[in-house]
This record gives sequence, structure tokens and C-alpha cells, in this order.
Amino acid sequence: MARFRISSHGRLQDWVAVERGYFDEEGLDYELDVVALERAAAGVAGAADPDVRGDIRVGAYEFFGKQAPGKRDMSCACHWAVNQAASDQHGRMWGHAYSILPSGIYVGGDSEIRRPDDLAGVAVAVGYHSGSHFSAIQALEAVLDPEQISLRFVGMPYDRVDALLDDTVPAANIWGAATYLLEQQGFRKVLDSTFMAGFLFSAHIDPDDVEKYFKGLKRAQMDIDYEPERYKHYYLKEIPERFHDMIDVRGFGSGERVVFLPYTRETYERSQEWMRERHLFEDAPPAQEFTSVVQL
Repeated sequence: MARFRISSHGRLQDWVAVERGYFDEEGLDYELDVVALERAAAGVAGAADPDVRGDIRVGAYEFFGKQAPGKRDMSCACHWAVNQAASDQHGRMWGHAYSILPSGIYVGGDSEIRRPDDLAGVAVAVGYHSGSHFSAIQALEAVLDPEQISLRFVGMPYDRVDALLDDTVPAANIWGAATYLLEQQGFRKVLDSTFMAGFLFSAHIDPDDVEKYFKGLKRAQMDIDYEPERYKHYYLKEIPERFHDMIDVRGFGSGERVVFLPYTRETYERSQEWMRERHLFEDAPPAQEFTSVVQL
């Protein structure tokens, strides 16, 4: 049987489980596939090509369909993209856990944008069909009228970091360790957009291996909760090397947190309804039954 490939997601838990031997103790034959959140588009034709508006309309959902690097065997993305990918039979969603990703809409330190209301009409950089896309809509809808919301699709997560650092976008929705990177450079969070992420595993993967994986992850989460400073150096494995000289990961927070609670039928159906109401997947077939999408 093929080895269980764990696609990294910029978080600490997988690294802790490897260091502490938790996956080995569970008997999981694994490999950690590190994709630094900027190589996931590799091998996907046209993934970096902008459309006539300059938008890059390829993201986490499309990568699931193409089995792109970082979206194989066991991988993670916002729960909306995972929910839809599972409904479209690109894999099965794990129903016994989800994670919470710290996220926010950031602007430069000297920006005139100070309050959430100031984002009216401002083109916020996000990643298409990804957590930054959907969470920006969810967060902005709480403070603005729909016609005041403006989004710009700017590729991969660290493309948006580059765009902020280069001052080529007025605002961007940023999540995970990249939020700490920007804060150390003086950027400000104007609106919190923290969101749920889900886990998707390929149809050929043995659910017993997924169980072993999450048992190891659960132990790692406890270690991070108890002693986060011991493990923050692993962020340097996930953040592209070009940023290393400008950051001190000792000042970072704990980042993504895995929550060992069920992703319920109600959550699945509410999310499907939310996406349909906003026409986010206009060409998608009707949603599949919960039990055929989520591993219970």
C-alpha cells in the first residue's frame, strides 16, 4: 500500500507529531509533503495566468480537482472549498475534526483605512475559491452592504503578502503564520476574518490511516497548547525562505488550531446553502447527500 502523504498547511501540528514520534507510535506509514503555500499551483495549467481583469481565478477548490501539490491524500483548506470538493467527489471530508485559522484583512501601517467601514469600495486581495475569498465575504457582509464589497483575486497566499509589502494592493485578506509576518512589518488588521478549515482525504486512502493521523495530531495539539514556544521554529519550514530575514518567529502566535469536534450534517448543509445563495459555484452539480460526502 502507498505511503500516507500528509500535505502541510502552514501549521505546527504535523511537525510536532513528527518530532515527537506520534505518527510512528500509531503505526502510520507516512511522508510529509511540504508545499510552502506558494507551490500548490505547480502542474496546474493556467494556474498563474490572469484573466482580462487581471484576476487569477484558480484556487484551493480547483487544486483539489486537479490533485495539485499540497492537495493529495490528506490535505486541508477552508471548510467551504473542502465541503464543495467533497460534494463534487474529489475526495471525502473528515467528519470528526476541523480547524480554526486566524485570519484578517490587513492594510499598511500608514493606510487611511482605519475601521471596517473604511473598506467600502476597497479592492481586497483574496485567493479565488479559497479561504481568503469566502472568509472575506463572510466578514465584510457583517459590516458593509453587498454592493460596497470589492474583491480582487491575487493568486496564492504569499502572493498577497508580496502585494502588500510591495504596496500594489490597498488591502488583503491574510491567514495563518503570514498574519504574524505582516504584523512584524507594521501592517494593521482592520477586520478579523478567522474561519473554519476542513480536511479532505483521497478516495483510495484507508480511513484507518486517517484515524491514526488524527490521533497523532490530537497529541500534538496538546503539546502546542501547553508549550507553544518550543515549536515555533517550525514556521520556518512553512514560510518561503525569502521572508526569513525579516521575521522573528519567536514573536509569532500559535496559528491554526485543530478542533476535535464533528463537522456536522447541519454545518455541511448550511455551508452548501450559503455558497448557493452567493452563486460561488454556479456550475456545480446538486449537492450530494451528507453521508456520501463526509466520513462519519
